Amino acid sequence: MSRLPLHTLESAPEASRPYLERAQAANGFLPNLVASLANAPTALETYLTVAEINGRSGLTLAERETVQITAAGIHGCGFCVAGHTAVALKKAQLDPQLVEAIREQQQPLPDPRLDAVAIFTRAVIATRGAVPDDALAAFRAAGFSDANALEVVLGVSLATLCNFANNLAQNELNPQLAAYRWEAGAHAA
Repeated sequence: MSRLPLHTLESAPEASRPYLERAQAANGFLPNLVASLANAPTALETYLTVAEINGRSGLTLAERETVQITAAGIHGCGFCVAGHTAVALKKAQLDPQLVEAIREQQQPLPDPRLDAVAIFTRAVIATRGAVPDDALAAFRAAGFSDANALEVVLGVSLATLCNFANNLAQNELNPQLAAYRWEAGAHAA
């Protein structure tokens, strides 16, 4: 059970309602993350706005989902690992074994480009962005630009907001995400 109220369209603060409507229309259901973020309309607006901006980055959907799953795993957010697993499988059409490897933080990943993204994401989080020169050079050598490096930081910032909000709220998975369940501590980080 969530430690924070899970709002509906009817119970949410007025300023959160347009964002809830948008999230429900986009997902076909109201994710508990969004329902709990509705407690703070500015937090909900920030999450959805940054998510939309992140979607316009130069990283592919598969690369963005690798950032999200990697960060969520490090941050111990089972809700976000599950949600982004669904996106990686359904929308990015990634191979289920590859997605499982990302979830399990396996090294190396079977896809060298996504492996470079996961490694760089872990470095960004571990060093709070102060990655060593060799880590940035390896990311560039994998075919990524300096803009892409900053877009990984953007993805990590988005992940941090939703991962930490979920960890604070202790949101349960929506039934629509149950098939993608992941639990912190049960996996290598």
